[in-house]
Amino acid sequence: METFLTYLYVFLVGGFVCMLGQILVIKTSLTSARILVSFVLLGVILEATTLYDYIYSFAKSGISVPIIGFGASLAKGAILASKTKGVLGVFTGGLEATAGGITAAVIFAFVFALIFKAKTKKS
Repeated sequence: METFLTYLYVFLVGGFVCMLGQILVIKTSLTSARILVSFVLLGVILEATTLYDYIYSFAKSGISVPIIGFGASLAKGAILASKTKGVLGVFTGGLEATAGGITAAVIFAFVFALIFKAKTKKS
């Protein structure tokens, strides 16, 4: 039963994040890039206020997989690096913490660019 509840919380929180994004797409004139940046900023704010750890304790990947988790990872890396490296850590810590994900995204984008042919979108 505990496993079922974990999956339920992951689904509900992840679905809620997706629902928020869809509401922003439908009801506002925000571009997808601005919504993306807003979610990253939300992750940074949640991490800075330590609310992210509380939500993660029951939602697990429901909050960490969406782009909010990336923002929280950036903030966590910057906070930890600032404690050890000072001001320089503020600028480098976020990238150090997320280097694996960024590297994977670049490699996968390159591979898919080699496999598929880009086409312009027809209006």
